Amino acid sequence: MARIIHWRGKWAVDYRDSAGRRHRPSFETKREAEEFFGDAVREARQAVRCIVDPDVTLAVYVDRWMRQVAANAKPRTVEVYEKNLRLHILPVLGHRKVRQLYRGIIKEHLVQKLGEGLHRNTVRLIHAVLRSVLNGAVDDGVILANPADKLGRQLRLVASKSAKQEEVKAFTREQLVRFLDASREVAARYYPLFFTLARSGLRLGEARGLQWADLDLDLTKRTMRIARTMADDGISVGTPKSGHARTVDVSPKLADVLRRLEVKRKAETLRRGWRDVPEWVFVNTRGGPLDPDKVRTAFKRALKAAGLPRHFSPHCLRHTYASILLSEGVSIVYVQRQLGHATITLTVDTYGKWLPSADGSAVDRLDREVSGINPVSEADVAAPAAPGSGA
Repeated sequence: MARIIHWRGKWAVDYRDSAGRRHRPSFETKREAEEFFGDAVREARQAVRCIVDPDVTLAVYVDRWMRQVAANAKPRTVEVYEKNLRLHILPVLGHRKVRQLYRGIIKEHLVQKLGEGLHRNTVRLIHAVLRSVLNGAVDDGVILANPADKLGRQLRLVASKSAKQEEVKAFTREQLVRFLDASREVAARYYPLFFTLARSGLRLGEARGLQWADLDLDLTKRTMRIARTMADDGISVGTPKSGHARTVDVSPKLADVLRRLEVKRKAETLRRGWRDVPEWVFVNTRGGPLDPDKVRTAFKRALKAAGLPRHFSPHCLRHTYASILLSEGVSIVYVQRQLGHATITLTVDTYGKWLPSADGSAVDRLDREVSGINPVSEADVAAPAAPGSGA
């Protein structure tokens, strides 16, 4: 039977788990003990068959969890997990048993990271990684509930929708024209890439992974198939961020730019003595995939030539694409599909401030097809009711 006791100057929860083993974790306050009490009761009542040692430490469990992640996640995701575990989680919590990672301990750790001066987004990522690890521990039966759940909201690590939207940087139409004109002058090799990003909403990795076979520039179709994304190393190729391919519509001007680029690429192949025309749409002077660092350098060079703020990045062209379409009244469902967002909620949360708002006269459209109802005139409103009418 689980119970809360005051023991040795602290509050403790005395209980036996489903295997009959006795536990007595202690807490500084009664409230923390009460928060844990509910989990202790559920654990005592629920038979749990652990597929790993129930007393496993976080460091040991993470090795198992990372093997599972590496089998399914993208290399960049694995890299982010490993970095946060190595630098921010395991040095402090790695020696603790997973079953003894109580909510208060995790909260104290995150607060300490904030106190060390880490950016709130960095601490949010630390929390997200730890929460994912503990979700795995729940699945494996080591713990019954994730003690890290909802701490992000409690510690205000998650930015509000309005704050997220303010962080989105997009060119205005006039700025976009200036940027593209400047890039054509000072970064000519990268101009087709920048134009493609601005007219398709692709992520940089998706554009670098684009192949000629993905394009259908027929005058009646004009589409491109986004089937892969290229990592910054120029070697690793994976699926787009959404996990699956998508088809994106191509504007007439973009189709023209890509057709011209294809002609130039064939001529460049002959001039440079390449054996075959490179399969990648955007390549360096050796015919290989573009180096993302050089793309960003060329982007900054064009920004400077255009006299635009330096806080813009290649990804801002994706934001520009979405913001212009939405401000022009294009269906948000269409924009979601073009961008490859998993849900329409993500699109609204990111670009909601560009959605046009309707005025009060919008409801007047409801009456367009109504028949058989005579509208009330101002004279009818002003006229007194007839005697005996019951008004």
